[in-house]
Amino acid sequence: MNLNPSLVVSDPLSAEDQIAETNLTDDDILEAMREIPGYLDITTSDFRALYHLAHRHAVDRLFSDITAGRLMRREVRPLTPDTPLAEAIPSFVRQDLKSLPVVDGQRRVLGILTETDVLRGLGADTFLALLARVIADAKCIKSEQHHRPVGELMTSPVVSVPLDAGMRELLAAFARHPGRAMPVLTTDGRLAGLLPRKVFLNACHPDRRP
Repeated sequence: MNLNPSLVVSDPLSAEDQIAETNLTDDDILEAMREIPGYLDITTSDFRALYHLAHRHAVDRLFSDITAGRLMRREVRPLTPDTPLAEAIPSFVRQDLKSLPVVDGQRRVLGILTETDVLRGLGADTFLALLARVIADAKCIKSEQHHRPVGELMTSPVVSVPLDAGMRELLAAFARHPGRAMPVLTTDGRLAGLLPRKVFLNACHPDRRP
C-alpha cells in the first residue's frame, strides 16, 4: 500500500489564494482613479481590498454551477482490497479510466489504485519500461505479481470530496492530489462517483463558460 498522508485536504478554502488575480501596482490604481470624474476618498490599500473581494465574488458567481456531484462520473465499478491485479487491469481498460477507487463492503473508500500503482506492482516505473521488458522476455508478463491484491498496491489515504464540493474546494483538493481522478462521497461517506481532473479543468475553462 502506498501511504501518503499529505494527500488529505485540511482546509478546502485555502484554494482562494490559488485563483489568479492581476497584480495591481500603486501607479495602476492611481492612474485608474484619475480617469474617474470627481473626487475619490479611497487609498490604494482600500482599493486593493475592494478589488480582492470583488474578484472573489465574481469568481464565485461565474463558477457557481460547478459541483463535484454535477461533474462526476457516476457509473464507476470500484475495486475491493482483495481484487487480484490481474483482474484490476482489465477493469481499467473496460471503464477507460486511469484510476479506480478501492472500497470495502459498504462502499467506503479505502484508497485508490492508479496506473502508476499498477506499473510499480509489475516492477516498472513507466509503461515503456514495462513494454521493453515484455519485448525482451514475453514470459515476464506472466509473473506472480499478477496475483497481488490491490490492497497492497493502492494509494491510501486518498483525497476525496463531498457531492456538494464547489469550485474552490475542488481546486484545493486537486492541488494536493496528484492523480487524474478523485472519489466523490455521499454524506455518509460512501462512494458516489469519480471526478476526472480533465473534466474539472474543462468545466473551469473560460471558453467553455456560458
